[in-house]
Amino acid sequence: MSAQGPAQPRRVENLHTDKGKVPVYATGVVDQAWDSYTADDHATWATLYARQRELLVGRASDEFLRAQDAMGMTPDRIPKYDDLNAVLEPATGWRLIGVEGLLPELDFFEHLANRRFPVTWWIRRPDQIDYIEEPDLFHDLFGHVPLLMNPVFADYMAAYGRGGVKAHGIGADALQNLTRLYWYTVEFGLIREAEGLRIYGSGIVSSSGESVHSLESAAPNRVGFDLERIMRTRYRIDTYQKTYFVIDSFEQLMAATEPDFTPIYARLAEQPSIPAGTVLESDTVFQRGTGEGWATDGDV
Repeated sequence: MSAQGPAQPRRVENLHTDKGKVPVYATGVVDQAWDSYTADDHATWATLYARQRELLVGRASDEFLRAQDAMGMTPDRIPKYDDLNAVLEPATGWRLIGVEGLLPELDFFEHLANRRFPVTWWIRRPDQIDYIEEPDLFHDLFGHVPLLMNPVFADYMAAYGRGGVKAHGIGADALQNLTRLYWYTVEFGLIREAEGLRIYGSGIVSSSGESVHSLESAAPNRVGFDLERIMRTRYRIDTYQKTYFVIDSFEQLMAATEPDFTPIYARLAEQPSIPAGTVLESDTVFQRGTGEGWATDGDV
């Protein structure tokens, strides 16, 4: 019987039915299968990389751009995870692992807690180049991975993973609070730098439209970071965000993860959630949005 090589990893995407979208999860760690990428796959990466790098000059955090340069991502073809790991692991102890799609919450938290960042092995199709629902290779690799080169942000992500494992044991409400923190920082966060507000959230830096909208549109609110405020605030998964939260530094994020969240979850359980577009009297407001184009329902 002849020996067989590793099986080709799957492309796991959401299932669309007549009753709506159903998330599909994958749990295994897979090889990147770099040799299986097509010319279209590499062209998609090259197109997205060039477009976003041009857009992000003067919009993205200086630290993000420096970290991405330091990683040595190949702009003309999909980078190899092993090549990036050779740079990333000595810098902050993180490693990239290949996955087939969305992970169950606990699996995701455990990977982060152990400084393993899951990267979807497949990239969007050419017809999805401007929008895709699920995180794909471009979102994960271009958007998330560079800041793992920053020691403070790298520590924040590992602390978040440890907190996620704990919240999973506490219950659904605690998980919801913690998910909102991830959403409004890691995915859609802004940072205040000497030159003004800049992007660091992966959901923004990997999106051409939201890279401009988050900083330049009059529609959204831009509000100062407040841990418990964020953990009460609903968000959007189908449109640009109604509110973006602004940190002063990555050290501020790290300090926010130091307290035990257990009493915080108990306090929040007694308070109502906050609609995504609300501005509170207690907020530090960088911009009160006009709300133009906002959907009236659908906050998560």
